Amino acid sequence: MSSRQGGKLKPLKQPKKKGPGDVDETDLEHKKKEQEAQKKLKELKDKAQKGGPLIGGGIKKSGKK
Repeated sequence: MSSRQGGKLKPLKQPKKKGPGDVDETDLEHKKKEQEAQKKLKELKDKAQKGGPLIGGGIKKSGKK
């Protein structure tokens, strides 16, 4: 009357991965969008570095009281 199953459960079968030759149009569009996003991010980082540091300004305290 026990509902136990002995042994390990088998993992579900995963769909086969596509080879390098199988590329859909949607995959190409997705990769293109990702590359554009990375390019924009890199440009923003470069602009931020040219502007100089934004942190570190403010009231500087001396060691004395």
